[in-house]
Amino acid sequence: MNKPSKSVDDVKHAIRDAGLRATPARIATLRLLRQMTSPQTHAFVADHLAASGIDKATAFRNLNDMSEAGLLRRSELGDHVWRFEAIGSGEQVESGHPHFLCVDCGRVSCLQDVKLTAGSRRESEKVGEVTEILLRGHCNACR
Repeated sequence: MNKPSKSVDDVKHAIRDAGLRATPARIATLRLLRQMTSPQTHAFVADHLAASGIDKATAFRNLNDMSEAGLLRRSELGDHVWRFEAIGSGEQVESGHPHFLCVDCGRVSCLQDVKLTAGSRRESEKVGEVTEILLRGHCNACR
């Protein structure tokens, strides 16, 4: 995945190109998520944006709007918490990558290079289409 630019001008252009108004709250939200190396919860985003005067409802609305516009990927990793991450340059919304979820601390890590083998793809096609890979376990900090 190519890491998307965090510059204000690039973020404004990306938001406008997606058909949305480039409001200060949306710019701050997208810049924050482009700095992160893993998906973040609404609570994390709202807490970080609160210092800028952006309330939780606005943060959540913008996260959903930008997800629908294809700027962010929204994932639920089995713990009933939505997480959001910026979509990389040239990456499609549907072409997500695997994640590792620590069952102890809840930390989520992106696993960019983990792919299904050809044999795993053939086997999974017998039952349906794989849209997401999630590995659960104990992170190095919790082991």
